Amino acid sequence: MDYQQTISEIEESFGFVPGFFKLLPESYLSTEWDLQKRIALEEELIPNKYKELMGLAIAAVKGCKYCTYYHTEAAKLFGATDEEIEEAMHYCKQVTGWSTYINGMQMDYEEFKNEVDNIVEHVKSTMVAH
Repeated sequence: MDYQQTISEIEESFGFVPGFFKLLPESYLSTEWDLQKRIALEEELIPNKYKELMGLAIAAVKGCKYCTYYHTEAAKLFGATDEEIEEAMHYCKQVTGWSTYINGMQMDYEEFKNEVDNIVEHVKSTMVAH
């Protein structure tokens, strides 16, 4: 797709060409737009609401106010409630907290993997019983 076709497609999708696309060199725009469309806008295996909640978690961890705002609003656009967003952030806080602690304590990775495998097997066995 040439530059002008890409610009037209972005305008059709968003109503205008956002500044973050204008920042890109013309030679990159078509490639970046194709990725944005396919990964963020089209729904494939993961529903868009869940992709945006993941995007929000990543943005929050990275501390990017631009991406945090974008993914919060996109999650809401695709149906996420304030409560779901809050739960996603609590989950993100939980994961990053444990990641920081376990890495900082330099827990043996093989021991950790074995313990996780044991947890999964135990939980699977209790799920079958119910």
